[in-house]
Amino acid sequence: MHTAGLPFPHIDPVAIHIWGSFGIRWYAISYITGLLLGWWWLARTIRNKNLWTNPPFNGKPPATLDDIGDFVVWATLGVIIGGRLGWVLFYGIFLCSVSPQNADYCRGLPMDFLEHPIRIIAAWEGGMSFHGGAIGVIVALWFFARSRKLNFVQLGDMVTTVVPIGLFFGRIANFVNGELWGKVTNVPWAMVFPNAGDLPRHPSQLYEAGMEGLLLFIILQVSVRVFRLHERPGLVSAIFFTGYGTFRFIAEIFREPDTMFIGWFSLGMAFSIPMWLAAAYFYWYAFRPRAAV
Repeated sequence: MHTAGLPFPHIDPVAIHIWGSFGIRWYAISYITGLLLGWWWLARTIRNKNLWTNPPFNGKPPATLDDIGDFVVWATLGVIIGGRLGWVLFYGIFLCSVSPQNADYCRGLPMDFLEHPIRIIAAWEGGMSFHGGAIGVIVALWFFARSRKLNFVQLGDMVTTVVPIGLFFGRIANFVNGELWGKVTNVPWAMVFPNAGDLPRHPSQLYEAGMEGLLLFIILQVSVRVFRLHERPGLVSAIFFTGYGTFRFIAEIFREPDTMFIGWFSLGMAFSIPMWLAAAYFYWYAFRPRAAV
């Protein structure tokens, strides 16, 4: 017999009602909060002169405070454009084209995008992909570093240390919205989510907030501030991709899959593979033999 261990806190997804159906949603606030806190923490890291005393920095951080402030604009565009296009391509087109078992999820996709192309950019309908957003930020970071003649890998290491802040608030927003819920369970902290039936489920959004957000943030900060791993460029990025891929894979065990990929293997699990491949590349980059100077 399934019983809900904890009541779900019904919170209006619209934080501020402005006029009619128009308002400011918690989801938007989570994005804004994540970006602003990430900016603040990254600037705080750059100001910490003790972190940049040793090679390869020799007293010079990988970017100035002005660079960081300007990059926030680039990163915002990368998150929004990449996140939405990633969802359209990965979930709306690719999966719905190759996986007929996901008919209930696809709801007429991908043909609906061709008939109503405005849906491709309609982020207000919901549907954002972290992996698409990550690609968007990486592309923005590459162009930004090139335009400012900054070291792409060193700057990327610093950016990855604050990404978990956005992941944390994003997952909290998913919980507030009562979406992306977990599988049916009997654990004492299970909840009955709106629009998910009458059975209690894992609050998997909170699992992800704890692992991909809080825990990964702590790991990266310890890596930089205690073990100074940023002094081997690429290693902090490798740790980020390893951690995110692993924690997302674990969370998928408890999360009700958006879509299935191959048998029990969900698309979320499959998307951990490119994260681990990226980690492998950055491990190689960090530990590759260097020519003697």
